[in-house]
Amino acid sequence: MTDSATEAEVTRAGSATSPRSFAEFYETEAESIHRALRSTVANPVVAREAVDEAMARAYERWAVVGGYDAPAGWVYRTALNWSISWWRKHRREQAVPTEETGHGGAGEVDPAGALAIEALRRLPLDQRSVVVCRVLLDLDTRATAAALDIAEGTVKSRLSRGLDALRSHLEVTP
Repeated sequence: MTDSATEAEVTRAGSATSPRSFAEFYETEAESIHRALRSTVANPVVAREAVDEAMARAYERWAVVGGYDAPAGWVYRTALNWSISWWRKHRREQAVPTEETGHGGAGEVDPAGALAIEALRRLPLDQRSVVVCRVLLDLDTRATAAALDIAEGTVKSRLSRGLDALRSHLEVTP
């Protein structure tokens, strides 16, 4: 590749360290990241918009992001940051649609899954985001730490506390 290659050309061609194109990445990972973020932010509308925004940012930077060990973790963290900013801006505005009134209506989750999602939503955001990265996105400890910009030890402790709280809630719930 020559020095005069544009970022768009790099993005289309992929980087030497990127095993797949952005289109392949998007096709295989977008829905999984959306489900993970929806579990974290507890709102499918905000989660979809956040993932779309994060995917657009990943596309713009695919020459770099595609070379990461866990580009899905980068997209998840970018989407999580976007959704946190969105919630801060819209905290005092009108109510946002929930799963009951917005997208992701009935029939998507079985009763046991609904209990698990409700238990996950009760966790603090820091624990919830670690559990989602490790369990739903299947990232290892190192990739989770990189995605959330925290230490590996912090990942382990938050995961342990989060899973303990989930077990406790699910044991008590009939």
